Amino acid sequence: MIQPLNSTTVQKPQLTEKILQFGEGNFLRAFVDWMIDKANEKGIMNHGIAIVQAIANGEFVKNIFDQQDNLYHVYLEGIKDKQPVKEISIVKSITRVLNPYTSYAAYEELFLSDALEIIVSNTTEAGIRFEDGDDIYAQPPASFPAKMTALLFKRFQKFNGNVNKGLSIVCCELIENNGSTLRQYILQHAAANKLGADFENWVATACFFYDTLVDRIVPGFPKETINEIKEEIGFDDNLVVKGEYFHVWAIGGDESIKEKLPLDKAGFNVLFMEDIHDFRAKKVRVLNGAHTAMVPVALQLGCQTVMDAFKVPAVEQFIHKMVHQEVLPVIKEDKEELKVFADKIVERFYNPFLKHYLKDISLNSLSKWETRDFPTLKDNFLQSNNEAPLVTFSFAALLVLYSGKSAIEFTPNDTPEFVSFIQSTFNENDIHTWVNGIISNKKIWKEDMAAIPFFVKNVTNYVTLILQNGMQVALDTLLK
Repeated sequence: MIQPLNSTTVQKPQLTEKILQFGEGNFLRAFVDWMIDKANEKGIMNHGIAIVQAIANGEFVKNIFDQQDNLYHVYLEGIKDKQPVKEISIVKSITRVLNPYTSYAAYEELFLSDALEIIVSNTTEAGIRFEDGDDIYAQPPASFPAKMTALLFKRFQKFNGNVNKGLSIVCCELIENNGSTLRQYILQHAAANKLGADFENWVATACFFYDTLVDRIVPGFPKETINEIKEEIGFDDNLVVKGEYFHVWAIGGDESIKEKLPLDKAGFNVLFMEDIHDFRAKKVRVLNGAHTAMVPVALQLGCQTVMDAFKVPAVEQFIHKMVHQEVLPVIKEDKEELKVFADKIVERFYNPFLKHYLKDISLNSLSKWETRDFPTLKDNFLQSNNEAPLVTFSFAALLVLYSGKSAIEFTPNDTPEFVSFIQSTFNENDIHTWVNGIISNKKIWKEDMAAIPFFVKNVTNYVTLILQNGMQVALDTLLK
């Protein structure tokens, strides 16, 4: 029997609204809100979460929250210690969902609350941007940084600049230096609107902005299987959010956040650190670098998803060897800890419950390879004069995939000008000149990849091998 999901069928706790959350999307609900709810249940925290919709026209979604009294299920599936694992839980810590475009007075009352301590946001990568001339006196302002400027200024005024009434702002947008960038834009708005040196000083000293790295794959609402899931959970839940079991949240900045958001004490993989740059670099090289390296190889073997790719022994071996022989050795951390970290990351590739499509990952592969994989190649050269053949092979596979001459039909989803250059300059009779022209093209790359002395020659050899013998033979030859 399927029951309605609301406060008549599920008992909700009484919680103090300590968190204002910008964004009601799947990721925050399956990541931040899920963790906070679990910590509340364990008695480690007592934090209610008031959600504020970051953009207008969100009434449809808000109505579903209202109908369900802000209750919903998080449905996690994944791999732990190479075994399938599933966890289903009801999140009970959302107190209300506000649309500031239709309920501005309630929104203002919330952000001026004496009890408020933390702001969490995920306004997408496009949310943290500086809009020159944005009206901070609008109700509400248009952009997220302008909203935050207005919010903090009114709070500063209400509490007469009390340093104890600043807020801890934890950004989850997928951009580097997310919290630091938001603070910069708030101060720019403050200066542009002449809000005063006292306010700017309060923002800089009484408010804490945290740079974070969030990691969990969240496909979201399971539309294809929702009827079966409703039968399984026993509730008519139209806000179910599905995600992988794995999670990690690195939070960098002032250490006071440890006490305000003690999620690590609830057993979560939440890491507090002074600066997250090194951790971000490590994660990007291992997980994202492996994804980007694998995609052009696996696509040319006919694979569609990450799981398909890891069912091919040669692809599995390729990624494991690349991570352990080329990526980890040039990261300057404890080698045993690095191995444990990498094993947990790569284990996610075996998750049979998530359809992570290779074509989706292939978006903008040129810039992704430069950001995620070239640093490994460069450090191998600089630290030990190692030619990093596996990383190099991935680049050769990418050029073949983009050339239009691979064994599969593939349309690159990348900067058209760069794709056109790669395809129009292709010369099967002079692969070396073609490769050299691409690697030396300063419009495509920010890095001087041609400065690696053996790179052009090695890429040329691998491209020739792939074109003449096909991906499977080329990969098998590489792995011998």
